[in-house]
Amino acid sequence: MGTQRAAGLFTPVFCTLYAANLCTVAGFGAFFLFPLFIRGRGGSELDIGILMGAFALASALCRPWISEMIDRIGRKKSYGLGCLLMSLCPLAYLALDGELKSVYAPLLLLRVVHGVGLAICFTAIFTWIADLLPEERLGEGIGIFGTSGLIGMALGPALGESALAFGSYGLYFALCSALSAVGLLGHLRLEESFSPPAGHHPQPGFFRLLARPKLAGIAGLTVAFGFAVAACSTFVAPMVIDRSLGLIFPFYLCYSGAAIAMRFIAPPLADRLGEKALLPWGLGLTIGGLVLLSVATRSLLPAAGLLAGAGHGVLFPLLNSLAVRNEPLAIRGKVTGIFTGSIDAGIFAGSLLLGQVGEMAGYGALFLLASFIGLCALILSLRPLERL
Repeated sequence: MGTQRAAGLFTPVFCTLYAANLCTVAGFGAFFLFPLFIRGRGGSELDIGILMGAFALASALCRPWISEMIDRIGRKKSYGLGCLLMSLCPLAYLALDGELKSVYAPLLLLRVVHGVGLAICFTAIFTWIADLLPEERLGEGIGIFGTSGLIGMALGPALGESALAFGSYGLYFALCSALSAVGLLGHLRLEESFSPPAGHHPQPGFFRLLARPKLAGIAGLTVAFGFAVAACSTFVAPMVIDRSLGLIFPFYLCYSGAAIAMRFIAPPLADRLGEKALLPWGLGLTIGGLVLLSVATRSLLPAAGLLAGAGHGVLFPLLNSLAVRNEPLAIRGKVTGIFTGSIDAGIFAGSLLLGQVGEMAGYGALFLLASFIGLCALILSLRPLERL
């Protein structure tokens, strides 16, 4: 492992994991269109919120177990298990035909299993990458690696929309499965980055680490970030359809493009200035994008994607590197689990709460509430982490 860390950022292992993550995230990103499947079977905004939120809730609730598993059996085995679930679950949706009310219970269960698979993939691969990066370029490395996910997020909805236009939901779900299978096959020849030494002493557990002021503060900010992700990933597609704003993928293309660009700017600055100095700027960009979504027209939609995506591009790598910086490898699975689990907790709470608000007061109120939560996080980010 020391050789890999000394070699810099763009090692063969880094590049292979980059490609694997891109494909896995593309398979997940295509599910940004899943609200259309729910709507097409008679679902409401609340149903969309519940079924999308169940995915995130499962990811969040299983995170302590997943984090312990990654530190116990290793990054590679854990990632392989997650990719296997991500490959199989889309095929299971094919069996759930008919009106939503007739398949609600099995669909809810499948969303839970699917969410667990994604939680394993994200936590394992970001722990794996953090193991390999030199400490002085940790933020930069995480930021650049994260562009694989952003490209996948742009590619997934575009491919998914094409599958729906030229085929059916059968083609759509098969595409999602195939993309995740590429990620599964891609990592098989890589070596494990960390194995606990024989006779090692027990490390602090997930909840004991979460109680530390630094990690508790980061978790709070990350939950707020999750609300913004929920708003953009769950409710933009149905809003575009309902308001007849044209195609969906231009928003996600702008979102991902801006986020990718910011990954090459913000993390290197954070390695020199500190992550804390740049967090308010990322939150401000996110708030601006959400406010534009509240009044979105066809011409404003790309601008909203640019602002919200730029905020994402700043916040994700900075919060991630702030969490794992100076933490020993033996607990990085749990630390990464706290970070990624907080995103999922925010996505779940956001999907449920924002879905209810959208049902009662419309899309404008939905996105304004998400922007208000971002404003609260911005104010809190100005204080020392230990006092959040």
